[in-house]
Amino acid sequence: MDFRAILMGLSFALMWSSAFTSARIAVTYASPLAMLSLRFLISGLIAVIIARALGQTAQLTRKQWTAVVLFGICQNAIYLGANFMAMQWIEASLAAIIASLLPLTVAAASWIFLGERLSKTGTLGLIAGTIGVFIIMGARLSGGADLFGVALCFVGVAALTLATLLVRGISTSGNVLMIVGLQMLVGSAVLLPSSLLLETFHVEWTWQLLAAFTYTTLIPGLAATLIWFLLVGRVGATRAASFHFLNPFLGVAIAALVISEALTLRDLFGVVIIMGGVFAVQMGRDQTKS
Repeated sequence: MDFRAILMGLSFALMWSSAFTSARIAVTYASPLAMLSLRFLISGLIAVIIARALGQTAQLTRKQWTAVVLFGICQNAIYLGANFMAMQWIEASLAAIIASLLPLTVAAASWIFLGERLSKTGTLGLIAGTIGVFIIMGARLSGGADLFGVALCFVGVAALTLATLLVRGISTSGNVLMIVGLQMLVGSAVLLPSSLLLETFHVEWTWQLLAAFTYTTLIPGLAATLIWFLLVGRVGATRAASFHFLNPFLGVAIAALVISEALTLRDLFGVVIIMGGVFAVQMGRDQTKS
């Protein structure tokens, strides 16, 4: 993996991890699903306009349209919608930790449902990641973490795991930014009626809301997604996914620094175990493929 790829991966991990803190701030002042729908509308339009200026078109293959629709629904609408709703009741650091389980859940699902072999290292990584989750979840639940909020986060991870399995291997070459923008517009279209059905609209116009909304729209929403697709195209999905092992630590650290969320030694212990588990799973998958 070259220096540019490493820099892209670190940038992605930092941006992605920071999204939970900015979302936690934003949902304090506005309806989460309505706000998320607007975020995807703005991000999607920006991406499509830039893509068109670069000569990219929406003339996609059937498989690419499948990826657009599935990821638009599963990642943008269900995964992020569930996380934004959950952060009305749980801390950003807990949501980030649960979301960081994606490489573990994808590896486990691939092993169970698709027969993809895992090395001993990968298997130990799955076990370690699970233990780390139990350590953190036990502490948080005993400390009063909201069960419904936690359940929403796990629903989100399950949806993104399903989408990852269904669309892996589909090429985005030549139209990366257009595909990113179209996925966001799909998410916006799904979230708007969901907001009308599930929540009572409210908004408090504060500088904190405007700052958090602008940041989450442009940085985690647009820039991180684009970097992710480019990184996958450069080094492959498995190597790109190895950067997810940084997300538990970064998510917890950013939440503690920016919004002063509590951080215990038990949390740190669990985060280290999860990071090790995610890294071991990725290393194990590399060993199996080689």
